[in-house]
Amino acid sequence: MSSSGAGGLLGRASSSEPDGGGEDDDALTRDEIFDLMSNHRRRYTLHYCKRADGAVELGDLAEQVAAWEQDKEISDLTSAERKTVYTSLQQTHLPRLEQAGVLRYDRGEVELTERMERLDIYMDIVPENSVPWGVYYLGLSVLSSLVVAALWADVLPTGTVPLLAYPTVIVAAFGLSAAYHAVTNRRYQFENLERPP
Repeated sequence: MSSSGAGGLLGRASSSEPDGGGEDDDALTRDEIFDLMSNHRRRYTLHYCKRADGAVELGDLAEQVAAWEQDKEISDLTSAERKTVYTSLQQTHLPRLEQAGVLRYDRGEVELTERMERLDIYMDIVPENSVPWGVYYLGLSVLSSLVVAALWADVLPTGTVPLLAYPTVIVAAFGLSAAYHAVTNRRYQFENLERPP
């Protein structure tokens, strides 16, 4: 419900699939997504490539990943920091991502495949001082149920307050919450974040 914090990564295919139907053979499984995203260098790589328009140079990618890792500007990186990330990407992470079919790596150029382009990865961000959306909606449902029960028990005033005011407030609370939730989810989609998680 806010802009920072730890959360879980979720992935979903952007193309709609019929309910109960078989998954696309080319779609990444949930386990593959979690495996690929479990390493921060792979996460940073995918984030950088999703934000880029087309292929990127390995050198540029390594510099940006190193800058994110070190929490520095690219111009402040040492050659050792650049080289460590470059070597790690070249020898370990890019081959792993290529094996999963989410990017192509050839002659120093890195480009996402259609398989990755069709996947939306987003963060469910829950700051330390906040409540997860599921718990929020559960609380809102409990509160709404209490209001309805109080109306049935004739505990709430209906003479001075129109009877339809209560359900109107309940529906408005759910509608506004859902709208805010949708906007926040869009804002925190993986490729829309300025800095990768």
